Amino acid sequence: MRFLLVEDNAELSASVAARLSLDGHAVDRAGSLAEAEDCLAAASYDLILLDIMLPDGDGRSFLARHRRAERETPVIVMTARSAVSDRVDALDTGADDYITKPFDFTELEARCRAVLRRRGGAAQTQRSFADVVFDPLAAVVTVAGESRDLRSREVRLMEIFLAAQGRILSKEHLVDRLFSFSEAVSDNAIEVYVGRLRKKLAGSRARIETVRGLGYRLTEG
Repeated sequence: MRFLLVEDNAELSASVAARLSLDGHAVDRAGSLAEAEDCLAAASYDLILLDIMLPDGDGRSFLARHRRAERETPVIVMTARSAVSDRVDALDTGADDYITKPFDFTELEARCRAVLRRRGGAAQTQRSFADVVFDPLAAVVTVAGESRDLRSREVRLMEIFLAAQGRILSKEHLVDRLFSFSEAVSDNAIEVYVGRLRKKLAGSRARIETVRGLGYRLTEG
């Protein structure tokens, strides 16, 4: 998944981005509302983590504009303000969740997973496709009763394919979903990750097909 982190505290921003990157997420960092708007103009995101007090304005104004523009990207507000009225205000403005600083990284990760599940309409963690059971929290796929461990980027790639079953996904789209602006991506990076995931799905009816000149799609064979 690709996240946009809007936070002006450089140390906190770097720590949060590093922690989420360990889970295989691509994280773009913005230190101001203006930088956040530039990022949104250049890429699409699965989740936005938004600070309230920023050097060029109030994050709630950004959130309100985000919703008025009918952008559906979920937003988790991060702030040191702990009053109930502040939480209610953020949620009424359009936030999907709210976390108070200082926070534990495991709680932030759990809130991210919960918001993404709600937006995806999935109440359960495990997902099934063909004869494969996928558990992103455990980072495994189960084929014919055999559990196979996935690396973090393979987990995110599996999530992307499952969210677009049967649809052709271009290499450019997969790069956009898997990598941040700051990451150097080689020309064959996607081929490498798709190849690794195919090996983990070997022996199942789940197929990642190459559509020549267009990209890849997940199908049941």
